[in-house]
Amino acid sequence: MAAVNVRELARNTSKVIDDVERSKRPAIITRSGRPVAAVVPIDFDALEDWILANAPEFVEGMKQADEEFRRGETISMDELFARIERSSAKAPAAKRPRRPVARRR
Repeated sequence: MAAVNVRELARNTSKVIDDVERSKRPAIITRSGRPVAAVVPIDFDALEDWILANAPEFVEGMKQADEEFRRGETISMDELFARIERSSAKAPAAKRPRRPVARRR
């Protein structure tokens, strides 16, 4: 894994990206010798999975779901669909709101 300081990245951005793409290995970006970011190769076929796995909202949601599962606070898909079915059977049909009539002067 290559380490590149911010100044080198600014001067040689295209070269750093080419190296990451060619080697399929990330480059760690440093500032004052400390890692601050990474340039990572992207597998186009796995891009959507990578984006989801690295989205903070998705990661937090998955952690929360795992905790709920461990505590037994989940239901099966069959139970979910049954509840939805029962709920929609009980609910009266929604009325469409009336549109105001335009008045002529």
